[in-house]
Amino acid sequence: MNTENDFIKMKKQIRFLMTYSALISILLIVMWLFASKKNSKIQSFDEISVKRIDIIESNGVPRLIISNKELSPDVLSYGKTFGISGRNRPGIIFYNDEGTENGGLTFMGNTDSISGKYTATGHFSFDQYNQNQVLYLQYSDENGERTTGLYIDDWHEEPAFPKWRSMYKSAQNMPEGPEKIAKLNQLMEPAKGNPAYAHRVFIGRDINKAAMINLSDKEGKTRIQLIVDSLGTAKLIFLDQSGNIVYSLPESLHQTK
Repeated sequence: MNTENDFIKMKKQIRFLMTYSALISILLIVMWLFASKKNSKIQSFDEISVKRIDIIESNGVPRLIISNKELSPDVLSYGKTFGISGRNRPGIIFYNDEGTENGGLTFMGNTDSISGKYTATGHFSFDQYNQNQVLYLQYSDENGERTTGLYIDDWHEEPAFPKWRSMYKSAQNMPEGPEKIAKLNQLMEPAKGNPAYAHRVFIGRDINKAAMINLSDKEGKTRIQLIVDSLGTAKLIFLDQSGNIVYSLPESLHQTK
C-alpha cells in the first residue's frame, strides 16, 4: 500500500516538474523574442515625422543629411565648416568619404506678403572634388523671370574651394576702391585666360522663353548657340571670343552682336 502511494506521489511530482519545465521554456522563449525585437537594429515605421536625419559612417563621417530649412547644415570641408552658413537650404546634402560636401538636392519657394511677388528654386548638383558644383540641374524663378536647364561648369584645381571662397570673402570686405576691384578680378581670373570657374554647357530655357544649347570655351565665353526663340524661329550661331557672330543660319543673322 505504501508502495502504491509512493508511486502516485512520484507521478504527481513528475507531472508537476514537466508542467513547470514547459512553463519555464515558454517564458524563456517569450523573453528571447521580446529581447530580440527590442535589440533589433531594423525598425519599421508606417510614418515618421522629423526635422533632420543624418546618415553617417561608423567613424561618424557624414554621408547624407536630409533636413528642413531651419536645421540645414553649414557647408563642410573634411567634416568642418568654413564660413558658409546653412539654415537656408531644405533638402538633401551629399558628402564624400572625407566628410566634404559634394552635391545635393535643394528646393524653395515663397510669395512675399508685402509685394506679392514670388521666388522659387529647385537645384540638383554634383561637385568637383574639393571644389564647387560642376554638373547641376536648376530651376530659378523670380516672379516669372524663369530659367530652367542643365549646366556643366569647369572649376580650377587650386586652391581648394574653401580657401578660395575665404579669400574672395575677405576681398569683398575690403574698402571700396581700385585695390578691391583688382583683388576680386585676380581671384576670378588667377591667370590670363584661366578663370577660377567657367560655364561650359547650358541646355535649357532662358528668361526670354527661348529653348537653347550654349557651348562655351574654357574662359566661359559662348562660342556656339542653337536657339529656338519664343516665336518659334530657329537659329544656329557661331561667335568669336569677343562675342561677334562669325557665321549663322539663317545667314541674315550674320552681324556684330
